[in-house]
Amino acid sequence: MKCPRGYPKIILFVPYPAQGHVTPMLKLATSFLNQGFRTVFVTPRFIHDQIARRIETENKIESVPIPSAIDDTSPRDFFTIETAMEKEMPGHLERLIGKLEEDHGKGAVVCMVVDLVASWAIQVANRCGIRAAGFWPAMLATYRLILAIPDMVRSGLISDTGSPQHLGPVRFLPNQPMLSTEELPWLIGTADARKARFKFWTRTLARSRTLQWVLANSFPYEDDDENSNQELPLVLPIGPLSKISTTKNPSLWEEDDSCLKWLDKQRPNSVIYISFGSWVSPIGESKVKSLAMALESLGHFFIWVLGNSWRTGLPAGFAERVSGRGKIVSWAPQMEVLKHRSVGFYLTHCGWNSTMEAVQSQKRLLCYPIAGDQFVNCNYVVKVWRIGVRINGLGVKDVEEGLRKVVEDKEMGQRLKKMYERTMGDEACFRATCNLEAFAAFLQKRTVLGSSFDDDDDDDDVDIDVDEISL
Repeated sequence: MKCPRGYPKIILFVPYPAQGHVTPMLKLATSFLNQGFRTVFVTPRFIHDQIARRIETENKIESVPIPSAIDDTSPRDFFTIETAMEKEMPGHLERLIGKLEEDHGKGAVVCMVVDLVASWAIQVANRCGIRAAGFWPAMLATYRLILAIPDMVRSGLISDTGSPQHLGPVRFLPNQPMLSTEELPWLIGTADARKARFKFWTRTLARSRTLQWVLANSFPYEDDDENSNQELPLVLPIGPLSKISTTKNPSLWEEDDSCLKWLDKQRPNSVIYISFGSWVSPIGESKVKSLAMALESLGHFFIWVLGNSWRTGLPAGFAERVSGRGKIVSWAPQMEVLKHRSVGFYLTHCGWNSTMEAVQSQKRLLCYPIAGDQFVNCNYVVKVWRIGVRINGLGVKDVEEGLRKVVEDKEMGQRLKKMYERTMGDEACFRATCNLEAFAAFLQKRTVLGSSFDDDDDDDDVDIDVDEISL
């Protein structure tokens, strides 16, 4: 049975199971819902149970869990999740697709949008004969860095296991700022862990070569490279989704709204907001202690997002001594906090979502990158856009010097305004929305003209016109 005409076509969304990936993909799913598609959000059970009850009732995204063999007692580290994605989840996703097509007809699932960090699902889409589009939740510069891995190996910058062959700063790509060889995205943990992560990225790269499109959670002309090379996959900047889609998506953790009432009592621009994100392991007990001592010594007002399990590094009696000017919460409604008039600065790990939310709120950044793509993001924040400063430690002198620099830079506020306009102004939003609509129209056209998967399809009649999109 073929899918009946007029029935809403289904797009499956498969994120990597972590907050920084789930949030932008939920916003993307909402955008396609508004284009008339039926959107099905597929996550492992442990993610589904955290978000399903919090998805807004008016948001008709369907959240569907699949087994992953990860239960409440399982670690949630990178390699445990990788094993689940590669060995446990593919068969369950195939069965879900089969059920959808059995219930609604062949061709009901018109596309699968796959987070590139969950590249296992690309193979499932290929086996099931479903068009797949990649989703890159981070900065395009990092995506280009991953694409450049084969060139880095050939040129001798890295070994065939990803190990840097030269120490110090290197320009890995034209038009990008210098990056230390120790700051490549896969260089996390022990030597064996680094090799395993590099293998993960090379596998992701190989799988992504089968894609026609990558939808990127970044803005057109991100780094003044107009991406004139239109080799597949074609990259469509559709972000930042924190601005394009205004729907409030669910957090994986309970947000402590009391910090907003606390902020209401503080002076404008007097508070430092501190958060090192949701996925990367905490900065460690010694650095938690160092930052706590710095905050206490400097006497600055602050909100610090610090999970209960990470608080063992706090000095004895710290919370009581700073209770008059500091608030510690396990998780915060970050966008609302950043937009608050009392917040003047943001001490951040430079995750991409956090960086874009800071730009949207026009807050000056104190950058302390920890791992992964955060070093690339930090380099753009500090060296290219100049809307923040990098601190090399979390001691009193480090934090004090960082604050002094962002306060004394009288032009940083103006640069933040220009950055906001460049990324989220009317023209930027128009371009990103046009890219989304062009892709949605392409999918709708495929459904009108017939099956997307017949060998004799006339692709010239249905391909996206690259002149209509903003790269």
